[in-house]
Amino acid sequence: MTVQLKINSRYSLVMKTSFTSSVLAVVALATFSMVSPSFGEQTHMDAAIGYLQQAKEQLQQAEHDKGGWRVQAIKDINQVIADIQKGKAAAK
Repeated sequence: MTVQLKINSRYSLVMKTSFTSSVLAVVALATFSMVSPSFGEQTHMDAAIGYLQQAKEQLQQAEHDKGGWRVQAIKDINQVIADIQKGKAAAK
């Protein structure tokens, strides 16, 4: 009988811990959704454009053409930046 009680006590503790973790997760999600940037702000898209512009600058400073691939990469980055800007405009 004692062994049975210990198993039940452990099970009860695990259940309480799982429930508490679940409640905390829901509270955290609700809190972070309330303090997220406003709908018009697109911080991740803006950051992506910034990183792409930095990559483009590095490619422009690189020596040699790399068999045409450096120039193609610069063109691709320009296209991706344009696509991101279109996406931002569509989200407004």
